[in-house]
Amino acid sequence: METRKCPGFQAAGVASGLKKNGEKDLGLIYCETPAAVAGVFTRNLICAAPVQLDRQRVSRGICRAVIANSGNANCCTGQRGMQDAVRMARAAAAGLGVDEKEVLVASTGVIGEPLPVGKIESASADLIKRLCPEGITGFAEAIMTTDTVPKVVSRRGQIENHAFTITGTAKGAGMIRPDMATMLCFVMTDIQASADVLQEMLKTSVEQSFNRITVDGDTSTNDTVLLMASGLSGATVAPGARQEAFQAALDDVLITLAKWLIKDGEGATKLIEIAVTGATSRQDARKIADTVAHSSLVKTALFGEDANWGRILAAVGRAGVPVEPERIDIRFGPVFMVQNGMGCGKAAEARATEILQQPEFDITIDLKQGDAGTSVFTCDFSIDYVKINADYRT
Repeated sequence: METRKCPGFQAAGVASGLKKNGEKDLGLIYCETPAAVAGVFTRNLICAAPVQLDRQRVSRGICRAVIANSGNANCCTGQRGMQDAVRMARAAAAGLGVDEKEVLVASTGVIGEPLPVGKIESASADLIKRLCPEGITGFAEAIMTTDTVPKVVSRRGQIENHAFTITGTAKGAGMIRPDMATMLCFVMTDIQASADVLQEMLKTSVEQSFNRITVDGDTSTNDTVLLMASGLSGATVAPGARQEAFQAALDDVLITLAKWLIKDGEGATKLIEIAVTGATSRQDARKIADTVAHSSLVKTALFGEDANWGRILAAVGRAGVPVEPERIDIRFGPVFMVQNGMGCGKAAEARATEILQQPEFDITIDLKQGDAGTSVFTCDFSIDYVKINADYRT
């Protein structure tokens, strides 16, 4: 069984009263030594106070703790929002005895409401008291919004004679698409690396994971991915094979978390990989994959287990990429539904429907125009997605 601990780190989660249902809503990750840190944030031009604060502090390259809350996004809250984010960090720093500039902040929840930061300050002492090496699950529970389960992934690897650990947790179930998503992700590792090296590797991993997923085509104001390295394992990451070993493990953790976010998407019942092959460039393949993956008509058909390949082909045609319709093939799993732009008939549709009844499958679109390709992960659109988001604030 995989470990959920990461040497040098402790975590905890408590209920501070931000959530009306009394569930955990405040979490803390603490590094026993100064950790090198890297961060990737939302590209949405409307970004929350914690994102603005973290962008400033991550540039220093050192982090001792992250305090995160759910139930309130602390976004579009003006100067007070920034002051409240600073107060969150200050409360954690005072209790831990660390420099408040080395404490990062994250928030998720309803946009536009002032953060009841007094509740966070009041709960900070209890939160710090509960810190322990096995506390990451409690932290994961504290950052959940419409997620149905806490998400924690750990991997171990080796660089030369030194074993290392990576443990990551993420939340997110709606407002998810590439360019980051409505998600928070925190990754801890005990490798030794500079902040610059960590930043490079984190950006690479995010492009292969969180920037390849979509639930509903929306992006958030609070998206944050942080990577912290304690350096306690003795494993040093530097250019070359040693960096490749860590990059592979980091990719594994983030891709696993990204797929988990889609599987736990709001109202989702299926995880689907949309693969585009035979494109003239990776950029063209990505435009088509994104257009299909975002299509509400495609996603509702997937929920209804309807092998409606016409919706997929129509999405391909509006992606803004030159294609030759008479050459396109579409497969549901191994089953050809379209060959050379024409449907393969009712027998093929019946076999494809069996594929659609599975919880995970892939759809491949072969343009037969070149050698480039890529894929993205999406989910179906169910009735529950509408119900969840229709009354999210109430």
